[in-house]
Amino acid sequence: MAQPPGRGRDLTSGPILRTLVLFSAPTLTSNILQSLNGSVNSVWVGRMLGEGALAATANANVVMFLVFAAVFGFGMAATVKIGQAFGARDVLAARRTFGSAVGLCVLLSLVVGTLGWIFAPELLTAMAAPGETYGFALTYLRVIFVAMPASMITVMLGMGLRGGGDASTPLKFMILSVVLDIALNPLLIGGYGPIPAMGIAGSALATAIASFVSMVGIVAYVYAKDLPLRLRGSELAWLWPRRDELGYIITKGLPMGAQMLVISAGGIIVIGLVNREGLLVSAAYGAALQLWTYLQMPAMAISAAVSAMAAQAIGAGLNERLGRITRSGIILNLVVTGLLCALILLFDRPALELFLGSASPAVDEARHIQFLASWSYLLFGITIVLFATMRAGGVVWTPLIVLGIAMYPVRLGFYYAFYPTLGADALWLAFPVSSVVAVVLSIYAYRQPQWRERARAVPAEQCEEETHADADPAGRMAPNL
Repeated sequence: MAQPPGRGRDLTSGPILRTLVLFSAPTLTSNILQSLNGSVNSVWVGRMLGEGALAATANANVVMFLVFAAVFGFGMAATVKIGQAFGARDVLAARRTFGSAVGLCVLLSLVVGTLGWIFAPELLTAMAAPGETYGFALTYLRVIFVAMPASMITVMLGMGLRGGGDASTPLKFMILSVVLDIALNPLLIGGYGPIPAMGIAGSALATAIASFVSMVGIVAYVYAKDLPLRLRGSELAWLWPRRDELGYIITKGLPMGAQMLVISAGGIIVIGLVNREGLLVSAAYGAALQLWTYLQMPAMAISAAVSAMAAQAIGAGLNERLGRITRSGIILNLVVTGLLCALILLFDRPALELFLGSASPAVDEARHIQFLASWSYLLFGITIVLFATMRAGGVVWTPLIVLGIAMYPVRLGFYYAFYPTLGADALWLAFPVSSVVAVVLSIYAYRQPQWRERARAVPAEQCEEETHADADPAGRMAPNL
């Protein structure tokens, strides 16, 4: 088996906690930058174009989130298999998976981008985008759909590199993209010198330019530094998705993407319930949600790192490391998320006043919401770390089922059962209640032996796949599929 050359962190040896911290830090930074980018761009759009344009970007972003949920699922599936291949020191297998994942992403992005451009009016009509917002949103969404191939490819490249142990390269080009996007937004919205004022189209164009530059940059960097996942010569044929690789990526990726959709749909339902409580509660919840966005980021970054580390350990046949990787991930999540949660609760008033203003009566309501529900993110972190380890072993349906149970019959059931006595507090308490149930179910699933036995068989299966690939080098997906 070939040794992985060049860059990338070996995640199969050394102190687990230290490796986890160093590997998750760039991913956490990327997540924070991405959220800050969205926040700053919203400020530019809102201040320069008004509330209608700001509402338009919100409507468009809902559509884009649904599209990227699928890419996230396929990317995570590819990341797991790439990690397993790197753990087995089989760089050619990693490249084959990477090539198929990127090729699938290119095909999907072209199809979705084209259909999105054509059917953007129908999408916005189905969402009941009102009046002035409709025109803004249509212009914005169509430009974003043009940039979709670059955005999706960049996401897939970054996820693949992380699977190989390289979290710093995606961070570099996330920084480039964010800086370009933030700098270009006001220039293209309002115009400057020879640059004409483009309004809402300028904001979308800024994002498009940043996406294309970032994509070209990361591809050029991969080849300039000769990183392990670069494809050369005959390896470029692997960009046409292989049948076996495609089967794994789709069958594992769809449930992973569905997890994001389950979470998103649950969030939309909660917003609907919140809106019933009136404008003040709705504004308070919106402000609390802004802080919760940052509160969940450490857990997301740590779980991604745990998944990559666990995948490499499984590929290397080091299954005894899985328990220690999981425990380290849980400990790190409790420390980091716990510290952040404490800071948010201690300094919640000035933080909430940034969004609501110091004189708003919604500040006190938002503080009440934070006090009842914020600590549920500690439990959320434990759950997704356990899911990350199981995902590395190929378990994808169990997390989806657990999330579905926790977010719907449990969360909504608690709300409807206790609303007559607790009022709106039933909704805020439903967050920790559903999180407790999710933790209990995920611990039960994690302790089952079946998925561990399946993980132990991965190295042998990889050898069989390698033998088959050598015997049938043309074993790519048939063009008519």
